[in-house]
Amino acid sequence: MDTLNAILSSDLSLWGLFVSSFLAATLLPGGSEAVLFGVLKLHPELFWPALLLGTLGNTLGGMVTFGMGWLLPQTQQLKHVEKVRKYGTPALMLAWVPLIGDALCLAAGWLRLSWWQAALFIAIGKFARYWVVAVFTQI
Repeated sequence: MDTLNAILSSDLSLWGLFVSSFLAATLLPGGSEAVLFGVLKLHPELFWPALLLGTLGNTLGGMVTFGMGWLLPQTQQLKHVEKVRKYGTPALMLAWVPLIGDALCLAAGWLRLSWWQAALFIAIGKFARYWVVAVFTQI
């Protein structure tokens, strides 16, 4: 029974992390880093699954914001468009930065930048941030 509880606890923790990471990367507020920290403190053996699921959820959430930008009419000017236009999709490595990251994803979508390059650079930045948080849980 203890094994079943441990499996259910770890599975639910990973699902909760994924959902939290996804929602935190959309325009909704959230603190997925705290959820990652908690999951890894309770289940240190889940280091890589938690890191990868958190990154996946957060990247998908960023892509939702990218898609929202893609759907906006191009008749209006968005605030961070010039920065994204200047640096291109590599600027999306900063998609993890609160508030600014959402605007960058939205601007990249509005500019109709390559979705797969956007996903790649968003994932790189978000993985790096989660990796730092995950490493600190090991201390």
